[in-house]
Amino acid sequence: MHSYDFYLVGEKLTALCTGSLFWEEMGILCVSDLHLGKTHRLNRIGAGALPPYENIDTLKRLQEDIHNTNPSCVICLGDSFDDPLAERSLSTSEINSLKILQKGRDWIWISGNHDPYISCKYGNYLNSFSKSAITFRHIALRGENGEISGHYHPKISVKLSNANVVRACFIADQNKIIMPSYGTYTGGMSVRSDEIKELVDPDAIVMLTGKKIRAIPYSSCF
Repeated sequence: MHSYDFYLVGEKLTALCTGSLFWEEMGILCVSDLHLGKTHRLNRIGAGALPPYENIDTLKRLQEDIHNTNPSCVICLGDSFDDPLAERSLSTSEINSLKILQKGRDWIWISGNHDPYISCKYGNYLNSFSKSAITFRHIALRGENGEISGHYHPKISVKLSNANVVRACFIADQNKIIMPSYGTYTGGMSVRSDEIKELVDPDAIVMLTGKKIRAIPYSSCF
């Protein structure tokens, strides 16, 4: 299964195996935590020497999702760039790829803790964005209904085909969704962590990304 349909406050949404979320009725494709330029930031501060290919890979996967869903609007749910200098480190070809993806559609950048800007060279930033009964923001608010957020990079370690694997995942209850990180070089926080447990209901579902998407009860993760 390459996608999984579910409902949030009465709205049908589709989780894609890549880690993006499609709201077909509104023509909205949502991704979170691209962290473009992470290699540039880490190399700049001497924290590592990763191969500089994450921007190309992340944008290529986003291009495929846009091609497959043809959204009228793309929402990037915060931490799209790893920091202001990383934002300016994109190569000419990467900038051109991003501008091609943006052409002919609305593109909404939500501010994150890594990119708390009011604007950038690729468009304007918003603190949050609401459509119908759903609000998009970077960090989840407790008690909020109809919310889609990112920030925590949820992941889960499970046993599949007699092997333990770690997968980025969505976690969703009837009132909110926490998106997986879309960026190629990003890590994650276990859905078993106290920080995530405090935000979602025990009857939540976890949707594992990968070649196929798999939905399991949150309660089965403990």
